[in-house]
Order: sequence, then C-alpha cells, then structure tokens
Amino acid sequence: MSKPLHKIAIFPGSFDPITIGHVDIIRRSVDLFDQLIIAVGINSRKKYYFPLDVRLEWLQLLFQDDERIKVAQYEGLTVDFCETVGAHYIIRGIRSSADFEYEKVIAQVNRDVSGTDLETILMLSRPEYSHISSTVVKEIILGGGNYTSFVPAVVRVNSPL
Repeated sequence: MSKPLHKIAIFPGSFDPITIGHVDIIRRSVDLFDQLIIAVGINSRKKYYFPLDVRLEWLQLLFQDDERIKVAQYEGLTVDFCETVGAHYIIRGIRSSADFEYEKVIAQVNRDVSGTDLETILMLSRPEYSHISSTVVKEIILGGGNYTSFVPAVVRVNSPL
C-alpha cells in the first residue's frame, strides 16, 4: 500500500459513555491528521449501557464544530473499517502499563492481519484522566453515584438517565 495522500486516522471504541479522557485524546490527536474518524464499533456479543444512537449523537454534538472530525459506526474488524475509509492510522489512548501491553499486542495483530502499513499511534493519557474509563463511569452510574465530573457536558445534558 502506498503512502496516503491525505492522512486519515480512526479512533475506535464503544464510547459507552464517552469520557473526558476520550475527548482529550481526540482533541490532542486531531491536529496530526487531515481527518480523524471517531469509529464506534458494534459488537453483537457485547452488552452496551447506552444505546448506539445516543452515543453517536453525543459524539456528533461534541465535535460538530471541527470539520476534520467525523463520526461513523462500524461492525467487524477495525482493520477492515480502516481499509474502507482509507485510514492508515489508528489512535489508541493509554492510561497505564497494562493498557500499553494490551494495545501493543493488538497493534501488532492489526498490522499482520491488514497486510498493510497500518500504524497504531498510542497517545498517553494526561495524568489527571488516567483513572477514568467508560467501565468505571458505568459502575458509578449503576451504583447511583455522581459521574458528572468524568463525562463531557453533552453527556450530562443529553443523557437518558
């Protein structure tokens, strides 16, 4: 595969819900590319807390003012979605050494499976966000706790909770 004329990256995830840590990674990485696609993956074996249409709406509202950022949904392998949209880069956020080890393996497998020059770029979480994950936020919500400091305003205002 030849070098891309336009640098397109995807930031894949379930964003169930999107957190302020996700937003930070997106804002910091968008300037590196001509286009950043927030790719909401659909896994039929996974149970989501927030409906897909709600998660997509949050992302659209959050990034509507930046024409470089697009929101899309996909099903199947991330590498296949990359090929479909012409992306040569995958952005992943890293909060800990455990995240690094996991993402390193996935990056190597993605490169092997794609058979292309697909690159994974690991963005380190800012220290103040390193404890925040969608899983933790869902646990706080399920426990009836105050989750609002961990999610962007669009989630607080437009949440079906």
